[in-house]
Formats: sequence, C-alpha cells, structure tokens
Amino acid sequence: MLALAIPYLLSLMAKRSFAYSYNAFPRALGCSTKFSLYKHKLPTANGSQSRVICSLAATATSKETDQIESKSIIWHARRDCWRPDVRDVEKISFGMPAKKKRTGSRGVPHRLNEEERRSFDQARRQGFLQVTGSSWRSQRRDAPLLNSYRSLMDARGRPMIALHKMSPNTSGGVDNGDRLVVDLSPLRLPGDFERVSCELREKILAEFDVESQMLESPEENNSQADVDRTASDIDTNDNDWETRPIYQLSPHYVSWEVSRQQGKQIGKFLGLQFDIVEEKATKSKKPRGVKPGKGRRHGGYGIG
Repeated sequence: MLALAIPYLLSLMAKRSFAYSYNAFPRALGCSTKFSLYKHKLPTANGSQSRVICSLAATATSKETDQIESKSIIWHARRDCWRPDVRDVEKISFGMPAKKKRTGSRGVPHRLNEEERRSFDQARRQGFLQVTGSSWRSQRRDAPLLNSYRSLMDARGRPMIALHKMSPNTSGGVDNGDRLVVDLSPLRLPGDFERVSCELREKILAEFDVESQMLESPEENNSQADVDRTASDIDTNDNDWETRPIYQLSPHYVSWEVSRQQGKQIGKFLGLQFDIVEEKATKSKKPRGVKPGKGRRHGGYGIG
C-alpha cells in the first residue's frame, strides 16, 4: 500500500513545485520562515507573483534606508594629521608612558582613579560620557576624565559627547538642568564646525524639541585653564590642527540644557549618529607593574 502511494505523492509534488520552492527560493530571497511556509502552499502559477511581491518589499526597504541616511548628520574627520594611538591613550590613563610622543603631557593630567575608570569604560560602550558636575578634581587641579576621553575621541576621529549631571540642592531638586555638551574639535576640521553645529541643532530640535544654548563660562573650560597657556594665545590655523595634540587645541562646543532622561536619550542618539559606540569594548584592566606612586607635583614619574 505504501509502495503504491509514493509515486502518487512524487507526481503531486512535481506538479505543485514543492521541491524547488522549499529550500532554494526562500534562501535566495532572504524571506522569513513564516512567510516561506505560507509561500510553499502556493501553486506554481503564483510562484512568480510571490517573487515580485518580495522584490518590491526589498526595494521599499532600501528606499527607506536611503531616506534615513540622507537625514542623518553629515560629518567628516581629518585623516592626514597627527593623532594619538588608542592603546597609548589607555596607557597614559593608567599613568604609563606612551610610545608615541606628545600623546600626553606632564602639564595635562590623564591618570584616572577607580571611579573615573568606570565612567570611562561605560562611555566607550554607551557612546557618550557621563560626569558629575564639571568632573573637576581638586587634587589634580584639573579634570583627568575629560582629558582622557577627549584624547580617546581624537584618536578615533569622533566628536566628544559629555553629559554633565548637576548635583541636587538642599531641597532635593537641582538649581539648573543637566548640560549635554558636544565638542567637535577632535574632528580637526575647523572649516566644518559651523555647518556640523547647525545640523546638530536642527537635528536635536526636530527629534527631541530641545534648543541649543550658548555655553557661557562653561565649567568644562576649567580643564584647559591652567595647562599649556600658550595654546590659547596662538591662532589655531589649519597647520595647527594637523600637527598639534588635542590638549593644545581649543574646543568647539555645542550644548543643550536638558533633563536627566533627555540627556541620556540624546547622548545615545548622537553616539549612534557619530558611530562612537564600541559594542565590543570590555572593562579595561590595569597593566602589570603599575604602582600608585607619587604625583608629579611631589617628584613622581609618569604622565598624568
């Protein structure tokens, strides 16, 4: 009985073209399993119709992608210039000397403590840095976390995005909202700063309905106040942006006053826009042989 039924089933499958559509057709089109099972039940006459529908859907998807790309922020980073190495930036954040000269400076602290290290690693995974207030450390008379993260963005050729979280007042609230700051100087293309700034303001206003504000006497500038004073006295022409380290170049800020939730949402959004997120970034490990030692003001050796 079974032997008689097998030839009948084979002839039925040949008529309805099951043998072809079951494997090759779904894989070639890249369709979902649910759609493929539905399509397998269609007769041969409708096989061409299914193929047309799937190709139209793929065409619509590609058009949508093109529209998204056209609406994204257009930005470029200078490549034919001096930039530090990412590994060297990580080394000076531990107080170790870098292989590439001018990666760090004895006058610009980069060495991070344990709390700053967690924020630094988290920023690499999230695409933006979160700091409390201005991240100023009185012991170092500077903000090592901002310095190290700015050097990292310079090494990668990406803007620096930082969310400054204001501390609460005595009543439990905050006197001012948090401030989200984007520094475009790591791109090293001063001719594009104004255009990218305008696109940033328009994009954030359209997506989040938040207007940018002028950065009046920003707390972030404290990290540049006491070091390499000659950098602020020179006219940073195009040659300076090609040859000087980032801590000798003036920042170019775009800022917004935001709530805590808005700041995190916009930070993640911009991190994706500028391709800053490092999905495979792991927790940085302290290199062997690194000891706390003394600070540079007390005869210690090392950068930061």
